[in-house]
Amino acid sequence: MKIEPATRDIVLQALKAYDLNWTKVEYIKQSDSITFKVETETAGKLLLRIHGERCSRAEILSELEWLSHLSGAAELVVPVGLRDSSGSYILETGNEAGGVAQQLNYVTLMRWVEGEHSEGNLPDEQLYAVGVMLARMHEAGAQFVPSAEFTRPVWGADSFRKEWEKLEKHHSAMVPESGWRLYQAAAVRILGELEAMTLDPGSYGLIHGDLHFGNVVFTEGQPRAIDFGLCGYGFYLHDLAAALLELSTEQRRSLIRGYSSVRALEPDYERKLECFFVKIMIGNYSHHISNPDELPGLREEQPYALAYLREYLADSRFLFKRIEPVVIE
Repeated sequence: MKIEPATRDIVLQALKAYDLNWTKVEYIKQSDSITFKVETETAGKLLLRIHGERCSRAEILSELEWLSHLSGAAELVVPVGLRDSSGSYILETGNEAGGVAQQLNYVTLMRWVEGEHSEGNLPDEQLYAVGVMLARMHEAGAQFVPSAEFTRPVWGADSFRKEWEKLEKHHSAMVPESGWRLYQAAAVRILGELEAMTLDPGSYGLIHGDLHFGNVVFTEGQPRAIDFGLCGYGFYLHDLAAALLELSTEQRRSLIRGYSSVRALEPDYERKLECFFVKIMIGNYSHHISNPDELPGLREEQPYALAYLREYLADSRFLFKRIEPVVIE
């Protein structure tokens, strides 16, 4: 992919500010941040992030603060932030246009987490290990004492309303009106359930916020979570549902067994977990629906999405049984 000159200038500014003896810089992707893999002669592999406008300086520092806790006290392998040559965890850069500094950009550098993404179906022992890792992360979050300046987003009813507003605006490109009525009914129910849930320390706290398997890598069969850019406050079941979304019914059982070996799930967890499952499914569609390249895939998924909505609205437990797709006429 061709890198914009302004982005290239920011990367070069960052490499100089961090005083890196680098050998290779590789573009990874652009989402909320633009990310690069940096290989160096002395510091190993690093992750360079150019942050978008969504995150404030305080939010970025708070993410790094929590990751430091997970790496230290919890002994989890996660990306951790590094200081630049001035001692700061955040580098402020601006591209130049005619000698005048333009947009301010926040840049962070982190240790690279080694590992490979899963290919094909994961064996039960690796899914079990993902459950253990996630439970340990939640345990560590419950023990974390944030600084006075700590601030991260909240993933709950208000954030879902924003996702819903976007999906509502573009839904006709994805699903016919007959199917959309299921989405509408499900959204009402999700908001009611979220607002009725109690924010107690046993079920609510700091979560990863985006724990799909694209954000998990494996080294010698052991999982490691990456990309904590959406970490924030939410129900622990949110993270668990995100991990289950792309798994088969039996795979879901393996992951939950791993999680339960560390943290006990509440007696009625399955009903609540299904609420978060559907919530995250809708949130994913909201995120992708404005991208024309994603629309064919979203349309293909609708027979299965509508089947989940139907089961959810019927109050039928669906996480651990085979669901037949809905025929869309």
